Amino acid sequence: MTATISAIEAILVDLPTIRAHQLAMTTMQQQTLVIVRLRCSDGVEGMGEATTIGGLSYGEESPESIKLTIDTYLAPALVGQDASNVHGAMARLNKVARGNRFAKSALESAMLDAQGKRLGVPLATLLGGAVRDTLPVLWTLASGDTGRDIEEAEGLLEQRRHNTFKLKIGRRSVRDDVAHVSAIKRALGDRARVTVDVNQAWNEAEAAVGIAALEAAGIDLIEQPTPREHRAALARLAARFVVPIMADEAVTGPEDAMELARLGAADVFALKIAKSGGIFGMLRTAAVGDAAGIALYGGTMLEGAVGTIAAAHGFCTLPQLAWGTELFGPLLVKDDIVTERPVFKDFALHLPQGPGLGLAIDEDKLAHYRRKV
Repeated sequence: MTATISAIEAILVDLPTIRAHQLAMTTMQQQTLVIVRLRCSDGVEGMGEATTIGGLSYGEESPESIKLTIDTYLAPALVGQDASNVHGAMARLNKVARGNRFAKSALESAMLDAQGKRLGVPLATLLGGAVRDTLPVLWTLASGDTGRDIEEAEGLLEQRRHNTFKLKIGRRSVRDDVAHVSAIKRALGDRARVTVDVNQAWNEAEAAVGIAALEAAGIDLIEQPTPREHRAALARLAARFVVPIMADEAVTGPEDAMELARLGAADVFALKIAKSGGIFGMLRTAAVGDAAGIALYGGTMLEGAVGTIAAAHGFCTLPQLAWGTELFGPLLVKDDIVTERPVFKDFALHLPQGPGLGLAIDEDKLAHYRRKV
């Protein structure tokens, strides 16, 4: 007998971060997750996660709107449907609601987790199999203090936890940001790769000045220097400089990827399952980039364990992943809602080997951190 989806619950979870996390558009003091629990008629439960950065400061979906969308529109459309037909479920959701990629991604992950548990195989197996069981993971140095960032990087190198570091810039003047990043690169030298994420904060003229200076300082990668809508500017910058330019906010799905590839607007694509509407959407986007000769990078929305491991299963199946990943979200929060937190060692995230996501919810911690109103 075919198992059907019997109930879906979307839960807001507020987790404290280990420190303030500064981005161009906001400073995070905590991270809010939307945890999805999908229960099936055969007793199997799957879980997924939708997480944004800084409420609505990053994009159009907030944790509160994601929960509302799932509760009001998406969950009712899935209850009673075949629990094993993920593509059929996503096609149904796309008829019910436009956009809302983060909410849809969480539901897709939950269905895949349940199906993996049902069949007794890891989620990556449902995608065709993993070609790697570990993923290189960078760390973002986001205190904003040069000395503190250098000290943090030195400690993480010594622990063999990270050897690539990203700097969030764009809040200060171009000159001040370049000075900050250049000092960190000089201190770390060839022991670590250093990249920057401007989070769309520069106009084209500022980007031209900033990238020239960062390239001279030996910075390895420049992420989304200009607003996502300014594709022609991104293309001009990519053509002008040797240092690779990465598109993040500018590429949400395969259609964006096709246009950016046509324009020659990026050397690297940042892939995220949330902004792609799920793992399968991310894989379609990756295929376009791969076919166009654009390097790939596994991005994050600073998810907790559930969302991070869902993305990791997808990234582990990609034939090419030249720039590794930034799946450090679970390390940024002081605690999580799973029984065993993801393993980070030897500069990499290690993929769990259990069925589905390979994770289990810690009911006590979920009850403690879930939002009470």
